[in-house]
Amino acid sequence: MSNMKITATPITEKPSFFGQLRHRLPKDTGIFIVMLVIALTFEIAGWYVRDQSFLLNTNRLILIVLQVAIIGIIAVGVTQVIITTGIDLSSGSVIALAAVVAASLAQTSDSLSPMFPSLVNMPAIIPIGAGIGVGLLCGLTNGFLVTRTGIPPFIATLGMMVSARGLAQYYTQGNPISFLSDSFTAIGQGAMPVIIFFVVAAVFHIALKHTRYGKYVYAIGGNMTSAKVSGINVNKYLVIVYAIAGALSGLAGVVLAARVSSGQSSMGMSY
Repeated sequence: MSNMKITATPITEKPSFFGQLRHRLPKDTGIFIVMLVIALTFEIAGWYVRDQSFLLNTNRLILIVLQVAIIGIIAVGVTQVIITTGIDLSSGSVIALAAVVAASLAQTSDSLSPMFPSLVNMPAIIPIGAGIGVGLLCGLTNGFLVTRTGIPPFIATLGMMVSARGLAQYYTQGNPISFLSDSFTAIGQGAMPVIIFFVVAAVFHIALKHTRYGKYVYAIGGNMTSAKVSGINVNKYLVIVYAIAGALSGLAGVVLAARVSSGQSSMGMSY
């Protein structure tokens, strides 16, 4: 008799419908489903408690979108810091410092006591550039502290958070800066904050997904030691990441000051 080997073919169980669906959908879909459930919960609660729509109220939606636009500008920068396994706690304070600096350079001659009487009625590009520049300087300082001194990002940006808020308070002496030019406040009115957010988000989406910068940022976040061994100048890109986060916080501060037509040292407390 011949020795015949009989091998049993393993029976693979067919995945369920929901199992197949889970594999086909993007991995972040669950987050959006949770957000949708939360939104629908508030919508139902709005009709039940207040007898009015939460989602379909035009004024409320406009307010939410404007708030999200400013937060979104900050988030684009902070996201890149988080990708590198860092953290930036200074965003809110940088917003305040950038806002008061920009507002002080955007005052008109209508102001009873301008901070700089010889610099009233300046072109809008100057206060806008100054605000972004202040944010960039704060970001560069964060990057320098993290890469050159070895201070952990949590501690370095916490120090910047306190310092920037204190500088904003000292700069304004606790007084709001108002009477800003129409050309400056225009970037915070109507749909401009939303447009600015979408432009910023689109630019950095392309940068992170389709450029060497994005590949290096993800490599640093994945394994910093391996990134160094592979020849990536880790310190250089970390400084760039923190500088971008600071500059975008400065831009958010400028947009916020333009939106409320005022610069105050208390801005960005909730960010």
